[in-house]
This record gives sequence, C-alpha cells and structure tokens, in this order.
Amino acid sequence: MSDPRDPKSANTMWGGRFAEGPSAIMTAINASIGFDQRLYAQDIAGSRAHAAMLAAQGIISSKDAEAIGEGLLAILSEIEAGNFPFTPDLEDIHLNIEARLTERIGEAGKRLHTARSRNDQVAVDFRLWVRDQCDQAIAGLTGLMRAFLAQAEAGADWVMPGFTHLQTAQPVTWGHHMMAYVEMFARDRSRFQDARNRMNECPLGAAALAGTSFPIDRHMTARALGFDRPTANSLDSVSDRDFALEFLAAASICAMHLSRFAEELVIWSSAQFRFVRLSDRWTTGSSIMPQKKNPDAAELLRAKLGRILGATVALFTVMKGLALTYSKDMQEDKEQVFDAADSLMLGLAAMTGMVSDMTANREVLKAAAASGFSTATDLADWLVKALGLPFREAHHVTGALVAMAERKGCDLPDLTLEQMQSVHAGITADVFGVLGVENSVRSRTSYGGTAPDQVRAQIARWQKALG
Repeated sequence: MSDPRDPKSANTMWGGRFAEGPSAIMTAINASIGFDQRLYAQDIAGSRAHAAMLAAQGIISSKDAEAIGEGLLAILSEIEAGNFPFTPDLEDIHLNIEARLTERIGEAGKRLHTARSRNDQVAVDFRLWVRDQCDQAIAGLTGLMRAFLAQAEAGADWVMPGFTHLQTAQPVTWGHHMMAYVEMFARDRSRFQDARNRMNECPLGAAALAGTSFPIDRHMTARALGFDRPTANSLDSVSDRDFALEFLAAASICAMHLSRFAEELVIWSSAQFRFVRLSDRWTTGSSIMPQKKNPDAAELLRAKLGRILGATVALFTVMKGLALTYSKDMQEDKEQVFDAADSLMLGLAAMTGMVSDMTANREVLKAAAASGFSTATDLADWLVKALGLPFREAHHVTGALVAMAERKGCDLPDLTLEQMQSVHAGITADVFGVLGVENSVRSRTSYGGTAPDQVRAQIARWQKALG
C-alpha cells in the first residue's frame, strides 16, 4: 500500500486519474495548509460528527467509527501539543488529518470520507470557525460596552463640549458622550448575533455539490455540531460564503466605530485638548523628544480598520464572478477572514483596556464646554419660550449677540443686560439662568438627551440589559 504521506503518492488523494504528482510550483500555489491549519479543531469536530452519523446509519461499522473517533482525538492532542507533522504536499488541513488518521488506525481511516467531499467539509469547517468568531466578537463587545458604562456612570453630570464639525456646538455631559458609544457597539453586537443566527445551518452532507446517494442523516450531524438545521440546497451549501462576508461586513462597521473613538482619544489626549489622560500602559515615548507621550495604541487601533475593510473588499472581489458551485478561487477566502478576525479581536481588547484606563480631566472639560458660545442655542430657545419670538427671529437675535460678544472678547454670559437689550429690548435678567453650561445640560430633558437624569436612566437600562 502506498504511503499517503509520501509526496510521490500525493496524487492518490486525487484518485487514479493522475499518473504523476504535481510540480513544485503547482504544489506551492495549490497548498493551503500554511493557513487553513487554523481550522483543525473544527475539521476534527466535523469529522467526528460525520463518522458517528455514518455508523448510526449503518454506512460504516461501529468498530470503524469508534477507531475514527479515538484516532481523531489523538490527532487533536498532537496538533495542540505542536507535534503534528503538517506537510504542504497534502495540500490542506483536511488531507493532512485524514492521512495521519489512516497512518494511525489503518483501513478504517479511509472510510471516513464516505458520503462527503472536501467541498462540504471545508464549508462546515469554515462556518464553524466564523461562528466561533461571532461568539468572541459578541463577548468582546459586551466587555467594551461595560467599560464605557463605567465611564458614563462616573461622569454622568460632568460637563464637556459637544462638537459638530469638530467645532464647539452645545454643552453635553461626559456620561452622554460615553453612552453614544454604548449604543454604537450595541448595534455592532446585534449585527454579529444576527449574522450568527443566519449562518447557523450545517452544509455537511451536501458532498461535492449534488448531495449523496448514501442514506445519511444530515439532521443528526447538524445537531451534533450545534447547528439549528442542515442547509436546504446542496449547490448553495458548498458555494456559499455569505456567512464570511456578513462577518466581515459586521467587523468593518465595528472597526469603524472603534476607529472613531480611537481618533477622539488621539485628539483628547493631545496637549492642545487635555481632555483625557492615558497611562503608560497605552502610550509610548519619542526617541528624541523626551516630553512626548504618544497615544500609539489608539493610532494603531485606528489603522486596523484599513486591514479589516480591505479583507471585506478582497473577499467580495473573489466571490463576485464565480458561477455555481465551488471553484478553487474560494481557497482564497480564509486568509482575509483570519486576518480581519485577529485584527478585530485585538482591537476590541485594546479599546476595552484604554477605555477602562483613561482618566477624564473634569475641570478642563468644563472650561472647554463654556467656550465657543456653546450656550447660544439655549439663548435662542429662551427667546422663543420667554418672549414668543419665532425661532428664525430668535436665531437672528442670538447671532447678533454672539457677534457682539466676539467684538468685546467675552462669552455670552459676560454680556450685561443693557448690552443684550440693545439688540432686543424684551430681554430680561431671567436670560442669565439659561446661559450657564450646567443649566444648559440640565435643561436637555428629552428622551435620549444629555440631561444627567436622562443619562443615568440610559445607564441603568443598559446595566440591566447586560446583567
């Protein structure tokens, strides 16, 4: 009997049609073991479920199924101990494990591939792996949301500037700003959960593309692997990579949200802003400028979006021109997803660490909130409510008062009543009650607004939801 691990007999894995083995260049371009060995646990789990089903259906003997199951567990231990001899001559993780199984248990190992193909085998392996990544992303996002909740709770009533166009707009609270990211990452978490729900169908048993004539039980293998049901169309089963694309799309949106807050950390920790401080755990120094404390972790995390978005575009490009069903192009589906998943999980962990670590400079935040005529909208609202002015007229009056304050080099609360009345005679001393930043944030009591009571209500809602 030829040794399936012998490179000269590698063609036997393809069948008797091939008289010669592949050239070195063909081996290099064809082999995927350098990266798909990451699927070893999923491949072994799928094979064990498949063998158990074959025995239950009387397709192979119980004795062979037992030998296969024990042999696969032994191979799992070998791989995890770093003692497995991976070889590119056997192309991929599936053939490497099958060859090693046959080497360990003999003829019984050759029966494992009955009623399946590498097409449905890789489809189930990859789907299991991506499903695991969804679970990890959901857990990572839950931890990140808790970190933002802790920051929000600590500073529910701390005043800071809210920005549009990166210009001071209206006063908000630190807690309100933190809760904005809780909402963003909650949507990300739901996207991964939705993607997981959709991908939780088992393609094993679709075989090469048309199903199989063996009396298999696909529902049994689906249950054994934690799927809700088997996939309903064998053609779609082996050619579908929607689940990977949806994972990448969710990862890209999540990474974009991570990048947005990373950008805020870079800005906020600068000497010009001084809104937050990051500890030495998340910053680095300069080789020639001893005063520097660079937010490198935030900058690197901001850059991770490029890798993840690039992976998304790459896989869309691979898949967009493929007729049904499987084409070898689809071997290029994994490296992009592996890299994107690694980048995302690292980014979630790093951001959770930075959010937990950062210290807000409350006094600087408050002083910045009062700059840039941030209570101008409060003044306009007061003119509408107290004097009955149409909002457009109130907007015009407020603009004139802002221009006056700019000329005098002061802020709106520093104008005298007489100066204000020179623009509109109806203004009374009551106006000063709405011009302070503390008064401003307390007045924003609409649902989802920045008033501290509203912020605390949202914090309580999410704390209850996360448990």
